[in-house]
Amino acid sequence: MYMDLRNNGGEAYAHAVLLLNSNGMDVFYRGNSLTYKVIGGVLDFYFFSGPSPLNVVDQYTSLIGRPAPMPYWAFGFHQCRWGYHNLSVVEDVVENYKKAQIPLDVIWNDDDHMDGHKDFTLNPNNYPRPKLLNFLNKIHNIGMKYIVIIDPGIGVNSSYGVYQRGLANDVFIKYEGEPFLAQVWPGAVNFPDFLNPKTVSWWADEIRRFHELVPVDGLWIDMNEASNFCSGKCKIPKGKICPSGTGPGWICCLDCKNITKTRWDDPPYKINASGIQAPIGYKTIATSATHYNGVLEYDAHSIYGFSQSVATHKGLLGIEGKRPFILSRSTYVGSGKYAAHWTGDNQGTWENLRYSISTMLNFGIFGVPMVGSDICGFYPQPTEELCNRWIEVGAFYPFSRDHANYYSPRQELYQWDSVAQSARNALGIRYKILPYLYTLNYEAHVSGSPIARPLFFTFPTYTECYDVSTQFLLGSSLLISPVLEQGKTQVKALFPPGSWYSLLDWTHTITSKGGTYVTLDAPLHVVNVHLYQNTILPMQQGGLISKDARTTPFTLIVTFPAGAAEGDAKGTLFIDEDELPEIKLGNGYSTYIDLYASVKQGGVKVWSDVQEGKYALDKGLIIDSISVLGLDGNIGAIASLELDGKPLIGGSDLNVTTYEHVHLEGEGNGESKTVMVALRGLSIPVGKNFAMTWKMG
Repeated sequence: MYMDLRNNGGEAYAHAVLLLNSNGMDVFYRGNSLTYKVIGGVLDFYFFSGPSPLNVVDQYTSLIGRPAPMPYWAFGFHQCRWGYHNLSVVEDVVENYKKAQIPLDVIWNDDDHMDGHKDFTLNPNNYPRPKLLNFLNKIHNIGMKYIVIIDPGIGVNSSYGVYQRGLANDVFIKYEGEPFLAQVWPGAVNFPDFLNPKTVSWWADEIRRFHELVPVDGLWIDMNEASNFCSGKCKIPKGKICPSGTGPGWICCLDCKNITKTRWDDPPYKINASGIQAPIGYKTIATSATHYNGVLEYDAHSIYGFSQSVATHKGLLGIEGKRPFILSRSTYVGSGKYAAHWTGDNQGTWENLRYSISTMLNFGIFGVPMVGSDICGFYPQPTEELCNRWIEVGAFYPFSRDHANYYSPRQELYQWDSVAQSARNALGIRYKILPYLYTLNYEAHVSGSPIARPLFFTFPTYTECYDVSTQFLLGSSLLISPVLEQGKTQVKALFPPGSWYSLLDWTHTITSKGGTYVTLDAPLHVVNVHLYQNTILPMQQGGLISKDARTTPFTLIVTFPAGAAEGDAKGTLFIDEDELPEIKLGNGYSTYIDLYASVKQGGVKVWSDVQEGKYALDKGLIIDSISVLGLDGNIGAIASLELDGKPLIGGSDLNVTTYEHVHLEGEGNGESKTVMVALRGLSIPVGKNFAMTWKMG
């Protein structure tokens, strides 16, 4: 799928084109043309007319499926590593995050918890079940979550129940009538055929059995391209152990021979499948293997990970009726309806840090808004400076997780004092804006709108921002401008036309008439985040776990164009019982609020329009403070202040403070003085309509 955005005489027009085809293909982009070379299937082209980028994504996801709603905790910070050899290491990691005062919501296990790398098993020595259950009980009580990996390859092993039940139910992909043999981490494996309804039922049953063994909070489906350490037709070797248990486990040790006898295995046109012009079945399932109803792997290869996501989603939904969380490596058109995505084994390099932004933005356009990359890189070892800068970007990925390779040194955020400091700062901001992120999650589910967006989504007529992939927006108005180069302590950031207010210090503002580049200071522990004019941003006070953070009082940040005599601002807030399967209004377990503000004739008004207020009222949520930015500072102080028609001035708890804005460079600031007015101690119930007005003296 591609999106095209062009500017025609000052008007912006976006459209998109999807080729819905699961066969092998090469697509060549040559600046002004696209060439598709497709080796099978149907040429189903869909056109989405826009005209805005948001319209395009709305139209696209209405066809392919709206993005899955994510639970609130999924927007917290996640920690993982391949190589947590036993449970005590995992317990240590959780303890060390707490000691370092770095937020952490979810702890993950790669395959270390498994018995011999086999899915749905526990290693009795390193992860003894009674101790693991004890640990899970402890973290679940404070609101933390636990997720483990499962790969699609099922170990060929006569004493392994999952395999035995799979064999009995005839769930595996076939080659010449027998289950196709491949090799992944457990050694010889067969691959489940998720196009077979019987496989989906068997898979759901295995998830249920595993959940009874270990009450995990989500599943991570990896290696589902499907990845195979061997190629061709293989058999288990006689007289040698495979794998041997020494050296890296990804060396093929089965007896294999190439398959070239059919046009499916050796098509006349060779696609660039692995970047190395390899045979089409290289290190995956042989393309002449067959799925349910005789469907060839040749035609179905690209939907393997997608079909596993669908089956896993169904399985998790059936267990406790909670909102599923699934992370998938392989994706296809429509994957976002079932799963989140991370970008695979990205490297710990500056170049990969930069790439992570454009990759994330692309996936938002593809209808997979819950996306991120391995923070600090999966391999090789990142430098301390890179890790500092990476958490300052990764704290603003929709899906924010630190993950490292077995062979890399430890890189949890507390391993370096400097990185811990950057993490506290960046994740500190993230945990305060969780209500905003979670509201974007609701909007993504309703209209497909990405959580992280390119600048041109909000500024489609401003051509200067079309090719910017070193900055990004969260929602329509929160701009992240990170440092992406080694040794830099400043960042040159593009500010589209209008007023922008620094989240680090609300009094710093940048106003650009026609758009401008500004050089911002960015010492090692600082990431620049700015909020655009005409916005109301709901924030809370943060915390170390999202469960606690989401009960703290709210602050509303209202931004007007700097010094404008008249202006409007808008925002929204969605809160719900976040583990219910559906994210929606009307079930008694959610509240949606439209927030409005205006300034005119020296008066300011901030008000709300609440839908389904009961849930927020039952939770006792309150708005403690409202800060209004960009007011004309020459008008003077507040002369009168009313809440729902009653005077507020003189109330014992109310605290009113005025701060003068510091204008950084940017055209047209002149000599005008602008101010921010902060009101604290308000205690307004979130679930009730309110209207606050004040006159400037």
